[in-house]
Amino acid sequence: MSFVATPLSMHFAEPLPLQSGASLCSYDLSYETYGELNADKSNAVLICHALNASHHVAGVYADANGQVIPKSEGWWDTMIGPGKPVDTKRFFVIGVNNLGSCFGSTGPMQRNPETNEIYGADFPVVTVQDWVNAQARLLDRLGIQTLAAVMGGSLGGMQALSWTLQYPDRVRHAVVVASAPNLTAENIAFNEVARRAIVTDPDFHGGHFYRHGVLPKRGLRIARMIGHITYLSDDVMNEKFGRQLRQAVAESAGAETPYKYTTQDIEFEIESYLRYQGDKFSEYFDANTYLLITRALDYFDPARTHGGSLTKALAHVKAKFLLVSFTTDWRFAPARSREIVKALLDNQRDVSYAEIDAPHGHDAFLLEDERYLGVVRSYFDSKVAA
Repeated sequence: MSFVATPLSMHFAEPLPLQSGASLCSYDLSYETYGELNADKSNAVLICHALNASHHVAGVYADANGQVIPKSEGWWDTMIGPGKPVDTKRFFVIGVNNLGSCFGSTGPMQRNPETNEIYGADFPVVTVQDWVNAQARLLDRLGIQTLAAVMGGSLGGMQALSWTLQYPDRVRHAVVVASAPNLTAENIAFNEVARRAIVTDPDFHGGHFYRHGVLPKRGLRIARMIGHITYLSDDVMNEKFGRQLRQAVAESAGAETPYKYTTQDIEFEIESYLRYQGDKFSEYFDANTYLLITRALDYFDPARTHGGSLTKALAHVKAKFLLVSFTTDWRFAPARSREIVKALLDNQRDVSYAEIDAPHGHDAFLLEDERYLGVVRSYFDSKVAA
């Protein structure tokens, strides 16, 4: 049974300068904590989230009567909690919702305190570095100077890596899962197609759809469908769906004509699955947030200011590292993690690396694989807790 989590919020009245040259005059960060901070505040672990996740990393939510809300588990509940690989009986774990998100932290859905208008498309561009700076301010408020570890998967792994670059003296260990030192051109292309689906939705209204009382759900559905294709491996899609027709189609079609030969109907199971995922996503995610976060993914490239040399970019990191990749993850392939490993070894840093032979594609970092969980558990037991 998971523990009950409590969402928290912290307000910051001090302006936050952003990489773009703009700034947020004030902002709020939503966060959650699990476990207890020890006396010398040395057991804190920061968890950084990926594109559509939030500060609700672990545990469940309960209603006013103390009853557990169904399907309210945190997005990394398999990884974090009492007795789990990141053991909250030993570590004080912090999950923070990034600026620009739609899950409580200041973002496009909130009002700009300077104009009292909803930000919408006017919310400033944010980067991975901006998120890390905001997270550092929250840790300052909590009285935490040094992190035992910073950890994340995918875009969260980029944040973990950026922590070691921006605040090398504040991080003892970095756990980077299914991530990369930057996006390939192919990845940027996928993000751009998804963004175009959103901005060309007639209900987008230049990002100010809130004023019109509509939501660009069609664009969000397509964006999510594109993303979901990239998160799964070919093997998983073939094994789970293959070329199966939906049951209703199969039952109504004769043996001689197994297809309905239409352009509109959903005939294959994979079509049904993708449309379901798109519909669900469009009900809870914000279109402007999607644009902001995918741009932050595109922009992240610590080697860019070092002549393209990742080795030079990582020359001043002090943290010890665990990197994990998955063989069928073609969006953040193992070769990308090995680039980080090589750059760290070139700088004679302490690095552990695990490449897990798993069939689940990029989504593997969120799933319950005993080998993967065992690697993380071993690292936290033998190194982070040491």
